[in-house]
Amino acid sequence: MGSKWVMVLVLFIFVSLQGFLSQISGCWEEERVALLQLEHFFNRPNNPFDNYWEYPYYSAAEGDQHKSDWSVEGKRNSDCCQWKRVECNNITGRVIRLDLQYARDWELRELWYLNASLFSAFEQLETLDLSGNSIAGFVDNGGLDKLTRLRNLESLDLGGNMFNNDILSSLIALPSLTTLFLNGNRLNETVDLQVLYSCKNLKNLVLSSNKIKKVVFPKGLDSLRNLEDLSMGFNPIEKFIFPKGSTGLRKLKTLDLSGLSVTNGSSLLQSLGSFPSLKTLFLDSSNISDSTTNRDYLHNLANVEELNLYGSYLHISLLQSIAAFTSLNTLWMQDCQINGILGFQDLPNFKNLTHLYMDGSRVDVSVLQIVGKMTSLEHLSLYKCGLQGTLSHQGGLCESVHLQELDLSQNSLMGTLPSCLSNLTSLRVLHISSNQFSGDISLSPVKALISIEELSLSNNHFQIPLSLEPFYNLSKLNTFNGDNNEIINAETVSHSSAPKFQLNTIKLSCCGDGGKLPEFLHHQHDLLEVDLSHNNLTGEFPNWLLENNTKLEYLVLANNSLAGLFQLSNHSLTGLATLDISRNHLQGHIPKEIGEYLPSLTNLNLSRNAFDGNIPSSIGDMNLLESLDLSFNQLSDKIPEHLAEGCTSLQLLVLSNNRIQGQIFSTNFNLTNLRRLQLDSNNFTGRIPGSLSKASNLAGLYLSDNKISGGIPSWLGDISSLEDIIMPNNHLEGPIPLEFCRLDNLEVLDLTGNNISGSLPSCFSPPSITQVHLSKNRLDGQLEEAFYDSFSLVTLDLGYNRLDGSIPTWIGRLNNLTYLTLSNNNFEGEVPTQLCKLKQLRLVDISHNNLYGHLPPCLDITALHDGDPPMRKEEVIPRNNSGPPMRKEETVEFRTKSNSYFYQGKVLTYMSGIDLSCNKLTGPIPQQIGNLTRIRTLNLSHNNFIGPIPPTFAKLRQIESLDLSYNNLSGKIPPQLGELDSLSFFSVAHNNLSGNIPKSPHFCTYGDNGFDGNPFLDGLPLSKSCDGTKSPSPMPRAATDNGEDNDLFDMEIFYISFTVSYIIVLLGIAVVLYINPYWRRSWFYLVETRMTSCYYFVVDNLPRRLRH
Repeated sequence: MGSKWVMVLVLFIFVSLQGFLSQISGCWEEERVALLQLEHFFNRPNNPFDNYWEYPYYSAAEGDQHKSDWSVEGKRNSDCCQWKRVECNNITGRVIRLDLQYARDWELRELWYLNASLFSAFEQLETLDLSGNSIAGFVDNGGLDKLTRLRNLESLDLGGNMFNNDILSSLIALPSLTTLFLNGNRLNETVDLQVLYSCKNLKNLVLSSNKIKKVVFPKGLDSLRNLEDLSMGFNPIEKFIFPKGSTGLRKLKTLDLSGLSVTNGSSLLQSLGSFPSLKTLFLDSSNISDSTTNRDYLHNLANVEELNLYGSYLHISLLQSIAAFTSLNTLWMQDCQINGILGFQDLPNFKNLTHLYMDGSRVDVSVLQIVGKMTSLEHLSLYKCGLQGTLSHQGGLCESVHLQELDLSQNSLMGTLPSCLSNLTSLRVLHISSNQFSGDISLSPVKALISIEELSLSNNHFQIPLSLEPFYNLSKLNTFNGDNNEIINAETVSHSSAPKFQLNTIKLSCCGDGGKLPEFLHHQHDLLEVDLSHNNLTGEFPNWLLENNTKLEYLVLANNSLAGLFQLSNHSLTGLATLDISRNHLQGHIPKEIGEYLPSLTNLNLSRNAFDGNIPSSIGDMNLLESLDLSFNQLSDKIPEHLAEGCTSLQLLVLSNNRIQGQIFSTNFNLTNLRRLQLDSNNFTGRIPGSLSKASNLAGLYLSDNKISGGIPSWLGDISSLEDIIMPNNHLEGPIPLEFCRLDNLEVLDLTGNNISGSLPSCFSPPSITQVHLSKNRLDGQLEEAFYDSFSLVTLDLGYNRLDGSIPTWIGRLNNLTYLTLSNNNFEGEVPTQLCKLKQLRLVDISHNNLYGHLPPCLDITALHDGDPPMRKEEVIPRNNSGPPMRKEETVEFRTKSNSYFYQGKVLTYMSGIDLSCNKLTGPIPQQIGNLTRIRTLNLSHNNFIGPIPPTFAKLRQIESLDLSYNNLSGKIPPQLGELDSLSFFSVAHNNLSGNIPKSPHFCTYGDNGFDGNPFLDGLPLSKSCDGTKSPSPMPRAATDNGEDNDLFDMEIFYISFTVSYIIVLLGIAVVLYINPYWRRSWFYLVETRMTSCYYFVVDNLPRRLRH
């Protein structure tokens, strides 16, 4: 007996010593050598396994990031257990896990063959992952049969390689496997699972994403007897083959046939009866539209509890067939394409169903009638199912007394909520947002849902009291979302007691009628999210809300009428991530300790208030801050240096429309993650700082309306992520850097109103650019090939420069060009016919140049025709959740009605016009111009056009301004022009027109100026007739021979009526003063006072003037 204890003690000491020694020495030497051989075999001598982040599909194991490299010089660790991708047993020091997924160089994509014998040294290996390495097989004498020593190997992942069917037979050497992944390989045609006869311990087999058509299941009882989970999704499976006498997979519980596409659904589903223990069946993303499926085929699947049909194409009859799944408790039918609309007669009465998800499938509202018969139903989701009508006639829903979660959001349901909903006393979650429900929520059954925890009513037409008074007794309520309803701020009673609920989330954004913050908020202490924006709330900033809710994470009070000072709580809120109090009337200084009290902010928006003073330097302590918007205030002084140093996470900085001055940034700049910098409309001076080049991911630079000087930095061309460069109205000078040619992602370039000189780089042709504004500079030279490949260009504004040469013919390549301004330059030559190819063109201004020749008849711009597709919508301006639009609305300057106007936003989309004035164009005006029926302004003045005014101009029904002055036009004014009701400015002055001006009320409003300089033109509104004598005095209105009026009204009648009215008013005043003695005395006193004042004014001032 004693000897046995001695042996036990010796064995214990031996094992302990071995473990101790192994911990001292680390991994086994033979395994360390084998790992180094593996690294070399995977062709990665210069790119070791530690660089796992270079491979897009690799996910490092927990703690792997802190391990050392395998063999990088100077970093080598002799203990391979500390190497990345390696896991060892803590006691024995043997390698138990190797993660070599995507270990092969990503550039080496050719097929290769693995030497499996390299793994034979890892005798205790339990998990081996070789996925994603393009392995096509094994080298000679290096197959899986060399791994017979790996008796502990349980999990082998060969997914994402190039193995064919032969791999299955080679797996007989690994009887210990419990999990095998062969997904994403080249298995095809028929796969016989009988070859896995030795894998008796296999529980999980994944064969998905191959090209398998037929599957032969094993015949014997022992083969795959423990298989529980079989995944064969996304294979073109046509048939399951069960050999005679096959007992199937008796223990199989989960079968994944996702992505199945079969023509005979009944035969396939019938074969599933060979899996009597099946609990979960995945048929998602499948095409089972066969209408012949019979429920009798499925009687053996009575044990199935979960059926997933997500995103499948189904025949309605299939739903009746799965009624055979009598144990079904969960049915997933989201985003299914069903041949028809699913009604109550199509859905089986699943007695045991607890979870039904049909989101995104076409469902008739009548399906709710059968829901009441599903007596076990607890979760029902019909999100975005196209439900229409009301709930008042769907009584079945009210019978679902066990229902705990109900989602009817994103439908078209309307009317009031039925009172019977109060029966759903077990309901914990109710989502009915984004419908058209209406009514006073105070009178609805919602207040009777005593178990409710989460209530979402947003985007409806409810009347919801801001006080939440109807819900005071719902003690379990923690989340309330009533956004975008009619928020009523009327507390009907004085609440002496607190509400029973403690909310985590309260969202009542839009649209309230004002008033103070609700009283119930004073009793809340667990708030995490609060959004009461867009309600016109008054009062001071509720710092007590911060005091009472120390776990607050999200506070948005934007677009209200809060006034007074912005005061913080007395303690720091380490959890607050978002604070938005923009668009209020808060004033005073921003608290200087804001960075100390709110250290965890990621989004801070204080814009559009009346804050003044300096930007607090403590904001630099917010190292998690990603978005900062202080725009539209009265802040002054400089940007704190600490802000530019400490806010290392900042991506969006908006300080526009303040009074900030000085240099933009100093050399101490650490905003390396900055994506958008908006500093427009301030008083910044100096140059664009070179330190800004550290923001290598910068996408938007907005510096307009400042006093920035110096040249445009060439390093901007090195920031390839730049999308917007918007710096108009500064003092920038010098040329556009040649480095801008590398800005392939540039979308908007606006340098208007600077002193930019030189020529445009011929290589500058960004493929993504949509807007170019370079007007009012000193650019010169020819356009050459600038913008040659900018096919996305919508706006090209180069006006008010010194450009010369001809308008390039490649302009016809810019198919999306909509607004073209080349005015006030020195262009010469003819108007290029390539303009006729621009089907989107709506505004063209090439006035004040030296163009000559005829106007092309083809300038019959398609976008200005009636009957054409609607004009293109303007680009949607991206917005940040916590701030104003980064990119200002598209703005174009255009001259009409003798004045220049700026058009932007929606107004710009309606504006259309052509201005070719002040050139040297000759010849007749093309008749085709009259086809531009959508045009609103046309200016052809100050040219040398000859011939008549085209009668086709009568078709310009939407034209508002037509200027043909200062040409050599002849003939008569077409009388049809008098019928253009929209025309408000018309000038044909200084031509050679003759005849009578058409009789029209419109022409009478233009005055003489619009017709001057035409000596042979006669009629109103000219003050002279054709012979130069004065026109006769107006006569009383009378019918002439041709039946037309010579004047607009009778002046005699006007004089008589005016005199009579004046006399009546005087008599009326006299009668009133005679009747009322009090008014009479007041009147005489007023007259006497005024006369006295006038007398002394004359006495005091007249002699003084006479002396001068």
